[in-house]
Amino acid sequence: MTKINIGDAPKYLGKDIELAGWVDVRRDHGKLIFFDLRDRSGKVQLVVAPSNKETHAKASDLRPEWVIKITGTVAGRPEGMVNQKEGEAGKVEVKVAKIEVLSEAKTPPFEINADGHDIDEEVRLKYRYLDLRRPRMQKNILLRHKVTSLVRDFLNFKDFIEIETPMLTKASPEGARDFIVPSRLQPGKFYALPQAPQQYKQLLMIAGFERYYQIARALRDEDLRGDRQFEHTQIDLEMSFVKERDVLDLAEEMMIHVAESVGKKVLNKPFPVFTHEEAMKKFGSDKFDMRTEKDPDTLAFAWVVDFPLFEWDEAEKRHTFAHNPFSAPKQEHVEKLMKTEDLANLRAQQYDLVCNGYELASGGVRISDPAVQRKVFEIMGLSPEETQKRFGHMLEAYEYGAPPHAGMAPGLDRLVMILAGEPNISEVIPFPKTGAGRDPMMDAPSEVEKKQLKELHIKIEEK
Repeated sequence: MTKINIGDAPKYLGKDIELAGWVDVRRDHGKLIFFDLRDRSGKVQLVVAPSNKETHAKASDLRPEWVIKITGTVAGRPEGMVNQKEGEAGKVEVKVAKIEVLSEAKTPPFEINADGHDIDEEVRLKYRYLDLRRPRMQKNILLRHKVTSLVRDFLNFKDFIEIETPMLTKASPEGARDFIVPSRLQPGKFYALPQAPQQYKQLLMIAGFERYYQIARALRDEDLRGDRQFEHTQIDLEMSFVKERDVLDLAEEMMIHVAESVGKKVLNKPFPVFTHEEAMKKFGSDKFDMRTEKDPDTLAFAWVVDFPLFEWDEAEKRHTFAHNPFSAPKQEHVEKLMKTEDLANLRAQQYDLVCNGYELASGGVRISDPAVQRKVFEIMGLSPEETQKRFGHMLEAYEYGAPPHAGMAPGLDRLVMILAGEPNISEVIPFPKTGAGRDPMMDAPSEVEKKQLKELHIKIEEK
């Protein structure tokens, strides 16, 4: 007999089946013993009659979270006993013939069958493997899988190529601190973990791949909050021989496809477009919510375009990039840029996608002229020597025939969070960090052995 998923049990009415999973709740009703069995597909009620003495004795010993395998017969529940909340599975029960205990379990530190929102974050993440058993979390992670699959299928259909880029790379100004990794083979030198695959995807356009995407891991050493973790995942994409509107059209089609495929309503089609200046005047923010009623099943997407090319850094007393230093100025502003004129009013071919009050994606048309790129670095305060040291590889690549290109990177975590109706991204990430940046389950970050530090030529200063 082959094991079936619990969610498929209603399809086997009147037939013998085999199930395996976790004991959810056990209830003794006189001589009959009832208990619910749970796997990722759902749960179903099992019934053990006293006439089967061996099985009845085993059922009496069962406790929540024990892992068991059973054989039995699927039957319709008696009239008046149907559980409407459980859908089709609530209409049937399994009359158990045999129970095999696969693994016993200690009493969990918290309830598994509650939603878990009221449990301390530190406790939930210390026992994340238990927290992930709860139906809400299982639903969220399965939604994440579905969204990722929808995105991949969509981009593959649109002739994109999925290409992985390195996790050990060079420090790059993406707007946050880098996580750095010491090199054992090159003492005193460090890799950086990627804040984004920004430079690599531009180099892939120069390499001639034309349409790239990646479900990319990105890491930024910045303060954590509800919609931000050290590690995040983005739907990274780049296209050659396109203009700004081409990227917006593709991303808009993809977002509508994903949202409607998981049963959500898109408020406005096509998405409204606001300049950055208009958004700030109308909403007081460039991350706004256009819904008049806060229905979690409605998604209000909008574009924000024409961001400032530069921002003034008061602490450093210099201009810096508004999004990243690779965003191209609007064509009509190139001449002023090259003359270093009117910098505060220069606009970039930079665009954000917002949804329900969150920035969901950021992107732009990239600079493909090395002279323009050098000028941006100059205005940012980089000397020619610093520019060459940090970005010489990019500037040299431009000189070998760079196509016009543009792209963006929607945040997968934020997208799934919005689709799931959750308050923060840690609810849709399997193994997130606490607000203090800790992993209490793995006890990370942690100290390392002196031998390992010595191999890396690192010495910890005593406080």
